[in-house]
Amino acid sequence: MNSTETKSFGVLTRDLALKIDSIIEKHQSNSTKLIGILLDIQDVVPRQYIPREVAAYVSEKMNIPLSKTYDVISFYAALSDVPRADYIIQLCDSVVCKVTDNTVLLNTITNLLGINEREATADGKYWLEYTPCFGACDISPAIRINGKVYGNLTTEDSIKAALSQYK
Repeated sequence: MNSTETKSFGVLTRDLALKIDSIIEKHQSNSTKLIGILLDIQDVVPRQYIPREVAAYVSEKMNIPLSKTYDVISFYAALSDVPRADYIIQLCDSVVCKVTDNTVLLNTITNLLGINEREATADGKYWLEYTPCFGACDISPAIRINGKVYGNLTTEDSIKAALSQYK
């Protein structure tokens, strides 16, 4: 894989640096759009996270302190500085989902995939995590996989059907 040495940040692939530059340009290099920029970047980084060298690269390109970039990454649940997986399975952690027994949903997913919360499958395909409410109370218990919401997951078959779309 071709790589390019970035000034004092270690090695970034040329392809990834170009994608990041394009994302920053799409947001007009506007630091008030940092959350959107980081979300878009996270989508193009393998295993869907913001590595330290990427955060540093973004900070330099946008002329903002690295601490500000990390503040945003650590504050927003949708962002991660930990490698995750190709498919992020998020379980809604709202009161409504708890009342509709999202623990059964969690237990079924952990049994089907062989992972616990905040773990990835050995092949790096799936990551499981709780997340704040994403507005699916009317179809709870619900999960979100890479942004797509699946609800009324009350049986193992319904959960398998949702997961089967991601192989």
